[in-house]
Amino acid sequence: MTNDKVYIFDTTLRDGEQVPGCKLDTKSKLSIAERLDEMGVDIIEAGFPVSSPGDFKSVDEISKLVKNAQVCGLTRAVKKDIDVAAESLKNAKYPRIHTGIGTSPYHIKHKFNSTKEKILERACSAVSYAKKKVEDIEFYAEDAGRTKNDFLAKVCEEVIKAGATVLNIPDTTGYCLPEEYGEKIKYLKENVKGIDKAIISCHCHNDLGLATANSISGLINGARQIECTINGIGERAGNAALEEVVMAMRTRHDLMPYTTNINTKLLSKASKVVSNATGFPVQFNKAIVGKNAFAHESGIHQDGMLKNRNTYEIMTPESVGVKKTSLVMGKHSGRHAFRDKLSDMGYMDVTDDIIDTAFGKFKILADKKKHIYDEDIAAIVDDSLVTEDNVIKLKSLKVFAGTGEPQKAEMTLEVYGEVKSASETGDGPVDAIFKCIKNLYPHDVNLLLYNVHAVTEGTDAQATVSVRIEEKGKTTVGQAADTDTLVASANAYLNALNKLIIKRTKTAPDQVTSAQQ
Repeated sequence: MTNDKVYIFDTTLRDGEQVPGCKLDTKSKLSIAERLDEMGVDIIEAGFPVSSPGDFKSVDEISKLVKNAQVCGLTRAVKKDIDVAAESLKNAKYPRIHTGIGTSPYHIKHKFNSTKEKILERACSAVSYAKKKVEDIEFYAEDAGRTKNDFLAKVCEEVIKAGATVLNIPDTTGYCLPEEYGEKIKYLKENVKGIDKAIISCHCHNDLGLATANSISGLINGARQIECTINGIGERAGNAALEEVVMAMRTRHDLMPYTTNINTKLLSKASKVVSNATGFPVQFNKAIVGKNAFAHESGIHQDGMLKNRNTYEIMTPESVGVKKTSLVMGKHSGRHAFRDKLSDMGYMDVTDDIIDTAFGKFKILADKKKHIYDEDIAAIVDDSLVTEDNVIKLKSLKVFAGTGEPQKAEMTLEVYGEVKSASETGDGPVDAIFKCIKNLYPHDVNLLLYNVHAVTEGTDAQATVSVRIEEKGKTTVGQAADTDTLVASANAYLNALNKLIIKRTKTAPDQVTSAQQ
């Protein structure tokens, strides 16, 4: 082995499947194994063959499928386990048996009711027996994180003599701190005779949220294999996440000048395959592969990203298989990001005044809505485009609706610069609103169309209202969008009315004027 090569040992199909509620059938396991092999994983731990006929079948089928990676089967320090594992791996191009036993005082006393001497004997016996089946033998010292370093070193030394090629040092309970785990690896490198004949492997759990940090600390101190899972799934709080340890090495190559065989552009794809197969969604803020990993909403961050993506991103989304950075439009978004969003949506020649007006409406909407969609923004901009020269403007609106009483609207308008207020009742809230408008700006038109539709889904969706009115053969259409349908109704009517006022002064042939131009 070269000193800078780090082997990626994926245990998604074994340790990852131990998540409560996770049950992968053979078809799903084959699909995941194919993705792992394609991605460049060095060792695929396909399962625990003796545990069930289904697990045996999966390991057997994966052994036939995988072309590049080693296929590994887990066993206890039990001859039957090893026999079954060897049988399941008979079709593997590069087979590995992963056997071991608990070495901490907790395991020796409470799990096995045994002694250090007997545990050491069982460990060596298992490795020797497995060595007769396949050449590549990995030994795990379960709960190594809570095993005294001197005894752990003795176990490692003896299993190397017995034929172990890889030494797995699991922090089984996620107990260790990074410095502590790193020191354990360093101690083994310096005190185990024959350590140059074996690869030290890190298998860290996430009970304290330190699985990735501990794995990295192990690497820096001499380990050259990391055992991990896609999305960090695994028993209890999970395992070190493959995508995290790989990208940590790639991003901080200055401190970790190591290489892997992983094609990082396939990380996002692998994450989705595993999530779909297991039924466990990836948390939005999950590092590397989460929905928000390359999403920015803060106006300060968005402005920085638009100027230079290195201001807030230490890796490119493309490097992990994500198409591009996402500037999420929300209440924290700034004017720079809003303008850039409009450009992406095709609004290339919008004036600064229109952008300012639309941005103001956007900020109001963002305080009301959880998710801002492109359709929301389009509705806002279109509304701003057609209302910039309005001579009649809505200042305030209150509507009283319910059963048993006439519907009532109270409205304040600015009409040619003069602020006026009125109150009217109607057959419904919309009728009362339209009567208020006629009271404050007397006119005689025919209402030809009133239509409401939701721009996006959800109870907080914007409503877009369309109104068509006619006066002496002149027809105009007004549109407006708002999360409040009644406010949208008032503005749509006023939009149509303002267009009619403009049309009255024109000598051009009458035509229907669209709200979206």
